[in-house]
Formats: sequence, structure tokens, C-alpha cells
Amino acid sequence: MRRCTMSEWFLVLYSVSPPQVNFIICQAVGLAAAFWFRRSLSPQRVSPALRHAVATLLGVSFVIFCFGWYASHTFILTLSCYIILCKASVHNVHWYSMLVAVGYLTACQISRVFIFSYGILSTDFSGPLMMITQKITTILSWSEMIHIQLTLNTPCFYPLCVEFVRLNHGSPTFSPYSTRPSLLEYLSYNLNFMSILVGPCSNYKDYIEFIEGRHIKPLFGNVATCMIKLMPSFAPSQQAVCQKLLVCVGCMFWFFAITKSFPVTYTVDPEFLSQASFLRKLVYSLISLQAARPKFYFAWTLADAIHNAAGYGISGVDEKGQVSWDLISNIRIWEIETATSYKAFIDNWNIQTGVWLKNVCYDRVPYYRTPLTFVLSALWHGVYPGYYFTFLTGIPVTLAARAMRRNFRQYFLGSPTVKFAYDVVTWLATHLAICYTVAPFTLLAMEPTLEYYRSMYFYVHIISILAIIVLPSRPRSTKPEKHAQHSNNNVKGD
Repeated sequence: MRRCTMSEWFLVLYSVSPPQVNFIICQAVGLAAAFWFRRSLSPQRVSPALRHAVATLLGVSFVIFCFGWYASHTFILTLSCYIILCKASVHNVHWYSMLVAVGYLTACQISRVFIFSYGILSTDFSGPLMMITQKITTILSWSEMIHIQLTLNTPCFYPLCVEFVRLNHGSPTFSPYSTRPSLLEYLSYNLNFMSILVGPCSNYKDYIEFIEGRHIKPLFGNVATCMIKLMPSFAPSQQAVCQKLLVCVGCMFWFFAITKSFPVTYTVDPEFLSQASFLRKLVYSLISLQAARPKFYFAWTLADAIHNAAGYGISGVDEKGQVSWDLISNIRIWEIETATSYKAFIDNWNIQTGVWLKNVCYDRVPYYRTPLTFVLSALWHGVYPGYYFTFLTGIPVTLAARAMRRNFRQYFLGSPTVKFAYDVVTWLATHLAICYTVAPFTLLAMEPTLEYYRSMYFYVHIISILAIIVLPSRPRSTKPEKHAQHSNNNVKGD
């Protein structure tokens, strides 16, 4: 009888799949490499070309280690879109690249799901492809800026161009690079070891400035160089990295202790469905889907820590005078868990993907912005039917939540006690709606999704549609509102 190795016992004991083990190993090596990258390959010591090359080679090594020959798909997509960037006209390059990137991603997802192992999470090499798709189209906003500059002197286009520049780069006086990215810069941005596995997608301009050592001066002015020498906090914040690693440890503990005890698939177990009351089903659904979030918290927080360890992620100074390391943060856990509106939840979940969806879809389409943004999000995530149930359900839920908030919220702001009671009720309603909406995302296939909806009597669908039909449409407030810097993918306003 063959004896199990320690790693095999670990897999059996904790039910961790080999791809998850590979991911954790690569991210642990990436964290160590990030500290080395900052200390030994700082911009003051080596050239940007060397930093680009090392970041790319490490990223390529990680993706090959995790996915084997499937990693070739990431290289094919990256190089194909670079050829398009070099050969296509500036008027059409963003359309061609978007079609090729999204089309290739979708073809790979279809082959993985429907041809090889439908309903089973086989080797999921689509993760890096999803991030590369975002990055390719993010680079194209830079290419489009060149085209916009060509039309700035045309009066009919000028307001649109200035608004585009303001939304994407913060200032109408921004001037993009005068040449397209070199192949090395392009590969480094798309394949660097910090973000190749799980992201997040950062702004191309921010990444190049980080590699070249110019990422602090725009934030703090000409005194940045002196401040770096005098203030330890300008070095990659050990405190910020340690705090995020502690969050990762907590999420891992929660995953093994709680998540494994409340599997989401139990919500469609035949015995459970036949014996449990509606209230019990509702409570179990809420608990199990709440417990499923820490694995996402873990992955995104660890990726953020790796970027910070490499020196990337400074966004400025907070209200306490401390350097903020949240430039590319992908989640705000406290804001998610305490969200009292559907919009507040999605604005703090997968933030960088929300920014990408907002820039490439929501701010560009003239009509049906919310539905089209949800459809693009579903297409980007994959081809499992559960993804489409989730994002298509999100459309009426978003519209209903917006209508209810606009019609009722003002009646509960007069008293702190009443406001607190309102917040408790809206917190519960928000998280019940979120759990109902995202359950298909975890169930994946169509049959269990429909089984789940039937067991819930389609109650969120019914309430949402009734709210949209019955509640009057109210005009937006004329008072100017300040939105978060990273407004998410779907809805502006309350």
C-alpha cells in the first residue's frame, strides 16, 4: 500500500485542490520576489528595461508553473493584440483589439467548459486571460487618447475629448505618450508577476511610472525625492503589507473553519429542499454565501500586498497624514460587509474590474448602460449559465434598489434612532438580495440554479419587478454629489 506524502495529506485534510495549492505557492514566491524586486532592482539601481524584463520573466514562470501548456493561450492573446496595436489604424485599433481579446477569451472558456468538462472546474487557465483582456483594453485608452488629441481642435468634439481625458487621467491638460508601448513594456504590463494570476488591472500610465520610478513625484510634488529619504513611510509600507497579510491569514482560517461547514451546494440538496422551511432555506443561503466570500478576500488582498511589497500602490496621503497604499486595491471588506445598499456593495467589490467596465462600457454606450454593462461583465467572467443568471438578475435588482432608495430613504433621516433602524433593515435586505443574486455564480450550471430559484419562489425577481413597475421614477437631486474615485461598474447615483 502506497504511503501518502505530506502534501497529499494536506490536500485530503483540507480539501484544497492542486490548482489552489499552485496558486498559493506562486503568490508566496511572488511576495518574496516583490521585496527583492524593490530592494535589489530599484529604479535608482537598475534601468527600467531590466525591471520590465525581470517582472515579465517571473510572471511567465508563474503562469507556466500553474497551467502548463495552457499558458500558451496567454502568450498567443498578448502577442496577437500587440500586432494589432502596431498595425491597425488609430481609428479602429480599440475595436479590433476588443473583439480579438474578448473573442479569444470566450472561445477558450467555451472549450474549457463545454468541450472538456462542463459543470466541473477543470484547469482554469482563463483567469490570466481575463486579466490580460482588461489590460489590453486599458492600454487602448492610451491609444485612443492619441486619436482624441488629433481631434481636440475640432469644436464639435472638444467637450467630449476633455471629458474623456478628465475621466481617465484626472486632468484635461494630460498629455499621453507620443509613441506606442515597446514590446517589452507591453509584455511587462500584461504579464508581470504581481498581477498575472489574479490581477488587479492597474492603469497603464501608473504602471510605467512605477517601473521608471516616477510614481511618487506626481502625488507629492518636487519635494518627493527629499521626503523619500527622510520618511520611512515612503518606502513600501511594512505596516500596510503586514496588515494585509494578517487579513489573508484571517480569511484562510475563516475558509477552513466556516466556509467548509456551509457549502453553497447544500442549498440545492434534494433532502434539504424537501425538508427545510422557506425561512431555514433563506437563513442557510445567507450564511453559506456570506461564508463563501473570504476566498475572494484572500486572493485579492494577497495580490494587493504583493504590489505594495514591490513598492507599487501609493495613492497619496489620507486624512491622518499617512501614506495610503490603496491605489490598486480590489476590495474594501468593511464597506462590503456593512453595505446598506446594493450599489454600496458592488462599488466596493472587485473595484478595478468595476473601473474597467465603467470606462469601456458604462461611460461609452448612449443607451441601456446598466443592462449592457452587466452583459459585458457576464461575458467577461465566462460561459457558465450561472454567471448569466447572476448578472441578468442583477439588472432588475439594481434598478429596483435605486428606485426604492430614491423613494423612501429621505423619510428615515430625521432621527438617529430611526436612521439606525433603517440601516439595519436595508443592510439585511441588501445582503439577502446579494446572496440571492450571486447563488447561481457559485452553482454554475443551469439545473441547480433553477432549482435554487424555485426553492426561493423567485421572491427577489418578483419584488424587483414590482418595485420597478409600481414605484415612480424620481428625478435626480440637483445638488452636486461626490462619488468615490473608483465608482464601480454599474450605477451612478444612489
